[in-house]
Amino acid sequence: MPDDKGSTSGLLTAIRFALGTFTILRVGHVEVDRAVARRGMLAAPLAGALLGVAAAVVFTVAGLFTGETLLSAVLAVAALALLTRALHLDGLADMADGVGSGKPAAEALDVMRRSDIGPFGVVTLCLVLLVQVIALARSEIGPLALVTACVTGRLAIMWGCRAGVPAARPDGLGAMVAGTVGRWAALGVTALSLIALATLGLLAETDGWTYVVNESFDRSYPEASSGEGAAFLEPGLKYSIGVFTWPLSVPMTGPLALILPGAALAGLLAAWAVGRRAANRFGGVTGDVLGGLCEVAATAALLVFAVF
Repeated sequence: MPDDKGSTSGLLTAIRFALGTFTILRVGHVEVDRAVARRGMLAAPLAGALLGVAAAVVFTVAGLFTGETLLSAVLAVAALALLTRALHLDGLADMADGVGSGKPAAEALDVMRRSDIGPFGVVTLCLVLLVQVIALARSEIGPLALVTACVTGRLAIMWGCRAGVPAARPDGLGAMVAGTVGRWAALGVTALSLIALATLGLLAETDGWTYVVNESFDRSYPEASSGEGAAFLEPGLKYSIGVFTWPLSVPMTGPLALILPGAALAGLLAAWAVGRRAANRFGGVTGDVLGGLCEVAATAALLVFAVF
């Protein structure tokens, strides 16, 4: 008979490891081996969901008080940087410096170890943050976009730890988690995450929301509706037809139940391409590479929301 108590304890340890690694939450001391690291990477999307919800709250509250979509987007992205200790952004910058150094793998890894940031890192970091803010500001469903992007970023980290991808060096977080996640386990967690996102999109379409239209709008939008019928949205007015709020930009095209998981898949595809290049360049993955993959995936997912 399986030890339910032991299984529960192992799950809680994995969640604590994931939260302690990917957020600023204090979870106490966790004894980490590769088994715990494996379960922690599989629990990474859960940490991403919590981060996404927190950022969505910041985005929504900022929109309510300021009515400015761009400012709300800036504050939400800043909140994510704070809640993650800017860990993934730091990894992105280091990965860019390593790739752009043009040096052999060993020397490129030394470049990534340095505490300073080079020109490639600065440019990449600025561009990614700028794209994230603009894409989020253009999305009419900022909160859902944030949750999707954060979950997608952590799914990308999980896939970066899949079996068959070695660690680029023998120490650090990358060495602890590299190659720990089996493909079938990763596929299972990805499938569950996509189903959860599709369900969230379906609920958003059926339960109704609260729309806030910025004063800069000069025309009404008849496209929004709740379960009680269509509602015309006019500039400067608030329409309470549900439980959520975001600044409206342009009408969505397509069902949210497809857009949310579609954005996640687009993010994972982008991360796969970058991860393959990085693994070939460095001979494997590092903690910096995993952080960079997280930001690449999240940014690509947000771009989908800016388009659709």
